[in-house]
Parts: sequence; C-alpha cells; structure tokens
Amino acid sequence: MGEEAKTYQFENGLRLIQIPSPTNVAYCGISIDAGTRDEEAGEEGMAHFCEHMMFKGTENRKAWHIINRMEAVGGDLNAYTNKEETVMYAAFMKEHFQRAAELIFDIVFHSTYPQHEIDKEREVIVDEIESYNDTPADLIFDRFEDIIYEGNSLGHDILGTAENVRGFVSADALRFTRRLYRPEKMVFFLFGNVPFEQVKRVVGKLMKTISPIEPINPSSHISSISTIVSRPGIFTEERGTHQAHVMIGRAAYGSKNDKRIALYFLNNILGGPGMNSRLNVALREQKGLVYTVESTLTNYTDTSTWAIYFGCDAEDVQKCLKTVRKELDKLMNEPLTERSFQAALKQLKGQIGVACDNFENYALDMAKAYLHYNKFEGKKDTIEHLEKVTPQLLQEVAREIFDERNLTTLIFR
Repeated sequence: MGEEAKTYQFENGLRLIQIPSPTNVAYCGISIDAGTRDEEAGEEGMAHFCEHMMFKGTENRKAWHIINRMEAVGGDLNAYTNKEETVMYAAFMKEHFQRAAELIFDIVFHSTYPQHEIDKEREVIVDEIESYNDTPADLIFDRFEDIIYEGNSLGHDILGTAENVRGFVSADALRFTRRLYRPEKMVFFLFGNVPFEQVKRVVGKLMKTISPIEPINPSSHISSISTIVSRPGIFTEERGTHQAHVMIGRAAYGSKNDKRIALYFLNNILGGPGMNSRLNVALREQKGLVYTVESTLTNYTDTSTWAIYFGCDAEDVQKCLKTVRKELDKLMNEPLTERSFQAALKQLKGQIGVACDNFENYALDMAKAYLHYNKFEGKKDTIEHLEKVTPQLLQEVAREIFDERNLTTLIFR
C-alpha cells in the first residue's frame, strides 16, 4: 500500500488529505475536532446526540433520502463520536465519490435537527445508554476515565445521561454544531483512487454551498484542555454483577511526549492482542483465572489512558491483582533480553502490517492523525519509530508508568 499522502488547505481552513487505495473501494468523510470533551456544563451527551440526529434531515433531504443515498449504489454511510472527534464517512465504489462527498457535506453543514425526528430518536439513544449501562465490561472503561479525569471534560461519558438526552431540543443541537462544526476544525479525507485535482474541485464546489460562519469570539471560547490530576487508589462499586470486573491504570503520556511510542510497544508486550501476551499467559493459560484480559492504550492530544482490564470470579480478584502486579514488576525491575526484545518487535511489526490491511480503519486513522497533528505517519514511519526503542527505554517507561503508587484500580462487583 502506498502511503504518500496528498494534502491541501482551502481558504476557509478546511484541510484535505488523500491516500490512494489498492482497490476500487474508497472511503471518504469529514472528521470534526468536536467530541465529548468539548461539551459544556449541561451538554453532556450532546456530541453523540448530534451525530445521531445528522441522519434525520437536512435542508435538502429527509431521513429516508439520507439513508438510501449510498445504499442505492451498494455503499455504506456511517458515523461515530468519541472524546475528541465526530466523524461522518462513507464506503463506496470509487466511481461514486462525488455522490458520497455531496451527501456528507449536506449532513455535516445543512442538518436541521428537526424536532419531530428528535422526539422519535431520543428513546433510541436512551435505549443505547441503558444497554451500555447493563454491560459492565464496557461501562467500566467510561467509569474508569470518570475517576482518573475527574474535573476534566475527558471524564464525560460519550453517551451522556438519559435525563440530558430527554431534554435536548433542536435549538440545543443547532447551537452546539454552529459553535463547533467549523471548516477550520475539520478534515475532509479520502482513501481511494480518485484523481487529486478532481477531489479538490469537488470539495471546493461543495464548500460554496456552506453559509458564511460567524467567527468565534476568543474571549467567549471555552478551551476543553485543563489540568489533569491523577487519582491513585482503589475504588470499589457494588454493581451486583455475576463476575467481578477490574481495571488498573492511569493517565499517561500526551502526543508530544517522545516516550509514547515506547509505551505503545510495552503495552503490546504486556496485554496486546496476541494470545502470547504476558498477562494472557499468566492469568489465563497458566492459572485459568480469567477468560479475557487486555492492556489498552487510548491516545488523546494532551494525555493518554493506559489501563489493564480483566473479568474474573469475585473470589479471585486478589489472586489476579497479585499476578498482574508480578508481571508489572518484572518489566520494571529488569530490561528485556535482546532475544525477547527482538521477538516482541517482530510480533508488533507483523500486527501493524495486518492492521493496515483493514482499509476502513486505516482511512479513519489517517483522518484522526491529520485532524489533530496535521500529519499522518503510515506503517513505515511507525516501524522506524519502534526500531529506535531499546530494552533500556522500555524499562525506564515501565518504572515511570507502572509504579504502584500512581495507579488507580476500579472494581465492579
């Protein structure tokens, strides 16, 4: 796969990035620098709510015409919201690029958030919230970030609360999107074989359909970034679950910290997707204490969340915690041997190569990176960074991040 990205910036601040695809399937969309952490007091859940409601009507289309537009040519229209961005995108055969781009521009810039559609959709979103609350293996990730980012908007649950959602009206959605859905806070991305000049021409023409947007008054703009203070300790919540669910972790490095690639490497050794990860071997293969254990690293612009998750019988929680601590101590107390280090590096390179074969995720990763960092590093760049890591650096990072005194533990039982 070629990774040479072509980029362009329009006069209104919208940025464009394209990478060619090895197939005739293409992915395009708009990634918006507006997510859960941009919600103000009382808006918790609004970013996700607006993502839902963008499918429900624009100045040019009713809901049925929106959902049928790409389906009619065998394509797919989708969206998601997370802590830092909202993304609308489509998958389609490359000859339908103009159709996809026009639809996405219409949804992002011309949605009307009709009240009669909100009245129908709000209970769908509430059902999604309640379903999530009934799934402790998912819920614990949000609760964990609620704790470690207390006082910071990163702690907001993406779905919000049923009470908030039931109170949202058209005017709220329009106010939120007019504040945050701005060309200078967006990236239009394309992973597909369409001539770049054609892409620029199509996007340029579509931008002429956008109404003038009032500039933001800097004095009234509330920054979503604030001080992040760690909250080490053990937090237990009685949930009446069949098994205990446990998370251990902390806030870690931001995007500008040179050690973040080493933590990514270390996290993969500890509890990455491989069945030979240290935690899976220690907790499942050797002791049969868990069905699932994983170590995750979620990156944000100014921080990251590193955490271990496992579910086990309630009576086995302390055994599991002791085993996890033992594995963390091993990585802290001595560097990997050269043989172990090279084996881990070889495995991670292979995993990256396989992951890049998922073109949809590749396109979305490209958009996310360009949106927040104004650059995209492909497989080759990532591997070059990994090859600069040493066993000594991994140990240094382990000592810094895995120190028991700075870890937060959350237990559902």
